[in-house]
Amino acid sequence: MTGRTPERSEARLLVPALIFIALVVAAVASLGTPLITSVATTFHISLDSAQWTLTVALLSGAVATPVLGRLGAGPHRRATILATLAIVVAGSALTVLPLSFAGLLIGRAAQGVGIGLTALMMGVARDHLPEERSTATIALISVVSIIGAGVGYPLTALLAEIGGVRAAYGFGLFVTAVAFLTAWRSIPAAPEGRSAHVNVAGALVLAGGLFLVLFLAGQRSLWSRHLATATILAVAAVLLLCVWTASELRSKAPLVGVRAVRHPAVAGANIAMFVGGSGMYLLLTLITRYAQTPHSAGYGFGLTTFVAGLVLVPFSVLGFVAGKLTPRVRTRIDAPFLLAGSAVIVGGGFVLFAAARSNLAELLVAMGVLGFGVGSFSAAMPGVILAVTPKSETSSAMSFNYVVRSVGYSLGSATGGLILATGTGQLFPNDHAYTTAALVGIAAMAVTALTAAALARQRPPEINPAAATAGVPSRRRSSR
Repeated sequence: MTGRTPERSEARLLVPALIFIALVVAAVASLGTPLITSVATTFHISLDSAQWTLTVALLSGAVATPVLGRLGAGPHRRATILATLAIVVAGSALTVLPLSFAGLLIGRAAQGVGIGLTALMMGVARDHLPEERSTATIALISVVSIIGAGVGYPLTALLAEIGGVRAAYGFGLFVTAVAFLTAWRSIPAAPEGRSAHVNVAGALVLAGGLFLVLFLAGQRSLWSRHLATATILAVAAVLLLCVWTASELRSKAPLVGVRAVRHPAVAGANIAMFVGGSGMYLLLTLITRYAQTPHSAGYGFGLTTFVAGLVLVPFSVLGFVAGKLTPRVRTRIDAPFLLAGSAVIVGGGFVLFAAARSNLAELLVAMGVLGFGVGSFSAAMPGVILAVTPKSETSSAMSFNYVVRSVGYSLGSATGGLILATGTGQLFPNDHAYTTAALVGIAAMAVTALTAAALARQRPPEINPAAATAGVPSRRRSSR
């Protein structure tokens, strides 16, 4: 019994370390959101240009995620985690130094690379924690990677108001340095007997395709003013992704196990993540934008950046609560039905926003409902994918899911912008445009719920033996 005590002690330290690192990289990557206006003022640039402080982090994160996921499946996972966090710390330092706007963008791109660490944290939990503990930990890691934006938003907005944009980015430097030290002390080495080779050519092709997809999703003016150019770029993106898929199927060391992605459970989960992620991020952007719209527009509350950030508090709190509850509910309800139920909850948030937004309390309720739905959805998602994924492929499988999520979020943000733009009479969209956007979100969540519910019929009657130790509760053989 005494021989097991150190293992239990290490597990107790490992869990908060994994959750803290996932929270930090998510919060730091989202720092661009509350600081766009401050960056535009500080560097005397347009808001569209300042928007790149967020876009470039999402782009670098989407590109780095599958590469880090493959590296994390090999014997050098600890070194990969530490090297990535070192890049994030260096990028954070660049955002604090008195450099030009180009220097700030380079720093933000380096910070965005940390997004890819979330899947690696799940791989560590699945390898080094007991089954039940890893299930709950993986669920929480998935949740904090979503609510990280809500945690960092109010504080960075306050720091920006008090000390300027450099002070806000200084917070990012501090927490990333602490995360690096935490990883240095807590992250164990990967189990022996693994190997991982990165298909460099495939990574470059994927990077090009994802760059074009996310770039086009974030450039609304390009579609309205240069439709032909946007269409050509969209075709190029599709071709690049098709070439990448074909090369992955032929490769002996694929960046992402495309064949595994074709499994009905994994494919369905990624479709649900894409459509659901679009809807979730759409509602998040609608509520925050509505709250900051001045009264002169005929609606809105004219909140400052800091106070608008506080509107995200119910999102973060209830999202975390849902993440804690979901693993317990998972013992009674299958993960696909949890995904479907979570999508219905988010759809309820859209209904609330569409029907009642005349006072701030109603917005807070809608944001809380959204947070609870997003939290439970995020906590249930790994259970669907990892149930049919070997331990050694945890990081790679979840990395692909996070790339899908990033693209979905970008699409949700772009969709909201396009719908609101169609309802713009002068400077601000009319109130009816928000209702239209909410109806689109309701439809997206309905599709997500139906897709997730269909997964229950697609899954095999018993879990793959290779996944029996996946950190997901085992399913008993049917008695029929």
